[in-house]
Amino acid sequence: MDIPADDAAVASVFERLYAGLRRITVREPLNLTAASTLARLVREGPQRLSDLHRPEGVTQPAMTQLITRLEREGLAARGSDPSDGRVVLVSVTDDGRAAVERRRAGRAEALSIVLQKLPAEDRVAIAAALPALEHLNDLLP
Repeated sequence: MDIPADDAAVASVFERLYAGLRRITVREPLNLTAASTLARLVREGPQRLSDLHRPEGVTQPAMTQLITRLEREGLAARGSDPSDGRVVLVSVTDDGRAAVERRRAGRAEALSIVLQKLPAEDRVAIAAALPALEHLNDLLP
């Protein structure tokens, strides 16, 4: 499959941006998969355990272990689905929501410092691109 040069350039920039964001994110006990899983639960609400592993790129047994650890730490909770008591739903706790917010705030603060180093026209261009980036994000699995 031939990938258009512009698409390859976008992919390359996103890869570098992702790596950069990981570097400026304050280190804390939550690993990337745990933080991403909690953020997904905050964004999308309670999820079946069996539906969490694919989007996070881990096996179901690995996700089960992660949720067990997050439960032990008070960041997530398991409960039954009100529409089908046989189904287990995982939800984020208030402490888990606070952990996601702390991580997000720390990243925003670190990113703000970097953004202030850009010329104003670059900051305006980035802000103007946000709706398109949100739309792109909505299309990702």
